[in-house]
Amino acid sequence: MDEMFSNDFYKNILDNLSDGIYFVDRERRITYWNTGAEKLTGYKASDVIGKRCRDNILMHVNDEGISLCTNHCPLTKSITDGCQCDIEVYLHHKEGYRLPVFIRATPIRDADGCIVGAIEIFNDNSANIANRQRIEALEKESLLDPLTGLVNRRFIEMSLSSKLSEMVRYSSSFGVLFIDIDNFKSINDSYGHDVGDEALKMVAKTALNTARVFDSIGRWGGEEFVGLIANVNEEQLYAIAERHRILIEQSNLSSGTNVIKVTVSIGAALVQPDDTMETVLKRADQAMYESKASGRNRVSMSLGASCKTCSS
Repeated sequence: MDEMFSNDFYKNILDNLSDGIYFVDRERRITYWNTGAEKLTGYKASDVIGKRCRDNILMHVNDEGISLCTNHCPLTKSITDGCQCDIEVYLHHKEGYRLPVFIRATPIRDADGCIVGAIEIFNDNSANIANRQRIEALEKESLLDPLTGLVNRRFIEMSLSSKLSEMVRYSSSFGVLFIDIDNFKSINDSYGHDVGDEALKMVAKTALNTARVFDSIGRWGGEEFVGLIANVNEEQLYAIAERHRILIEQSNLSSGTNVIKVTVSIGAALVQPDDTMETVLKRADQAMYESKASGRNRVSMSLGASCKTCSS
């Protein structure tokens, strides 16, 4: 009976769970990393065992882009307080992008009841199954960008036209985000187009994972992306645009010994009753250029004929 419940027995159970699970000691050094954690993060057990979770691995941030590793680590809280800690965060995937996860940290105690470490269990907080079904349908209609996996310009134009019609019929509100990667040419010039492509995919995945399930984020062309943001007022549209800006800024990509980070300039336009597809896209585009002119890594709101720029 004891052999049946050996360490290998429990390891086999943990490795067959879809949830990511890892153990740390009191110094937050990783002592166990299951297969689920490998699939969710891209990091193999051999990449992380013996390292601390804050050593350029998961680097949890909240939706304001604030790092949790130094002062707000749920594992540290569990080890210190002896309590379970539940929180929604964005982890850093090995490919550089941010992934929303729900995590639960729980202390590990020895036979005497002393806390010797902690366990973190985490799972994907995005609607994976629905997204996969949606992607399969879009692939059949050639509405996906082949590099980033986002919807393409054709899909965005179709969706925008549909939303404009709905707005007239139902008096619904929505906004448009025009997102452009800052200084993208310098990435291609410095690291090559392959790295540039990886940077595009990193931004695309972070933007997709930041978006709400009923919003659309697509690649417009080159290093430009467009978001259609449903059921928002001006304040809410700005907050969503700022969240995209912050989480993209908090993403990074490794290329050899280099860590590549990018920022984006965003233009936001709340659709007006007299807008057409051309006018609202033009206003969002102009607001994006206002962000560029004001120093980049900013969100600018289109207010009719004028723009309001908000600093990072």
